[in-house]
Amino acid sequence: MDLYLDHNTVIHRLDPRVKILGLAAIFALALAFNHPAYVAGVAAAVLLLAVIARCLVNLWRLRAIFVLLFVFSSLLWPVMLRGATEVARLGPMIVTRESLLYGIAVGMRLDAMVAAGLIFLSTTRVEEFTAGLRRLGLPFPVSFAFSLAFRFVPTFADSAYTIIQAQKSRGLDLDSGGLVTRLRRHVPLLIPAMICAVRNTDLLAMALESRGFGRAARRTEYREMRLRWTDWLAGLACAVVVAAAVWWRVTGHGAVLPRL
Repeated sequence: MDLYLDHNTVIHRLDPRVKILGLAAIFALALAFNHPAYVAGVAAAVLLLAVIARCLVNLWRLRAIFVLLFVFSSLLWPVMLRGATEVARLGPMIVTRESLLYGIAVGMRLDAMVAAGLIFLSTTRVEEFTAGLRRLGLPFPVSFAFSLAFRFVPTFADSAYTIIQAQKSRGLDLDSGGLVTRLRRHVPLLIPAMICAVRNTDLLAMALESRGFGRAARRTEYREMRLRWTDWLAGLACAVVVAAAVWWRVTGHGAVLPRL
């Protein structure tokens, strides 16, 4: 259930603050262009980071999501947008060259952003993520809420998996029949899953309250983070690349349509 991979790579050793800012930089790069050639360059850079971080296994686990995002974007955006160069006409729908390229670019953009998020989760522990947000100036309740979301997703998924296996052992058939039939059989499982989620949330609230969560006193941390020269170099590289990309887009490059 956990995406973190315990490897000793240069990305793993970076300060969590630098990795958070680097993730934001990758999102900015992906949003800066809507031409497939430029977005493909961003996607290639993200793939190179995945190779360096040795987390291709996590990207392969979610390969179906990458394919769906790219296919649906490439099919829907050409129908919803209209450019100047007509390529095909499907009844009342007109497919243009600009909208087709935009759809492909958006599909690669979404894949690049999801892959960047997976790289971040594969190289950063939840505790490091919380500490990084705190050092970036976010209040502790806000940073704790972010980290709690990452903790609760695998916990909720594990509870749902346990409920499904328990019902299968009691004779519930969830694998046969069509898609609609299988979805209908999963509906009754939502009730125990929601009850488990509410119960875990209530227990967590009581545990936090018993430990004095939300007090105004200044919090101390066991681990003191210090920026090394590699962190400064990585942060500077991200800032320079993002500034160059924004300037390149403002000067009229890297776009097939005048929109994000």
